[in-house]
Amino acid sequence: MKLPNYLTLSRIVLTFIFAALIYQPQFYLKVLALVIFIMASFTDFLDGYFAKKMNLCSNFGKIMDPIADKFLMLTAFFIFAQMAIIPASMFIVIFFREMLITGLRLVAVGRGKVLAAEKLGKYKTVVQMVAVYMILFFILLKESPLTAWKTKTALFYWEMSIYGVMLVAIFLTLVSGISYLSGNKEYYDR
Repeated sequence: MKLPNYLTLSRIVLTFIFAALIYQPQFYLKVLALVIFIMASFTDFLDGYFAKKMNLCSNFGKIMDPIADKFLMLTAFFIFAQMAIIPASMFIVIFFREMLITGLRLVAVGRGKVLAAEKLGKYKTVVQMVAVYMILFFILLKESPLTAWKTKTALFYWEMSIYGVMLVAIFLTLVSGISYLSGNKEYYDR
């Protein structure tokens, strides 16, 4: 096991901790959930950085890194759908796209090829990450002991902003999924 692989595995562990904390009623635990999510997100940057800088790329990392990323993001979106912050249909679209692409990648690995992420997929990931952070800050603002942020108008604008960013995320999720599938037909089209 190499350092980048430990960082990848730590992201999975941090995802479980994030999920446990975000459901807790205490405000400080929700703040801690945000901190844990930030740490988990940062491990994604670090594992890639160390893998390239120290030439520690491995097939394990190439497979597990995107799986750990998807696990983190899908967990967050599942929780937000359960909390009725986003519609369940948005989570379902993201979930099926990620499972389909992950399945395709595993088929390719079985044939000796590791499929890299495409640019559209990277844009999708950035927009999804922005949405997650917006939602986490919304949760904190909504449950903050400071009442100034709890006006109906402020919460309404936050909700509309989240919905707008999520629409962009869903659009990129669909378009990048279609692009990825059409660019890798040899792994499923017989």
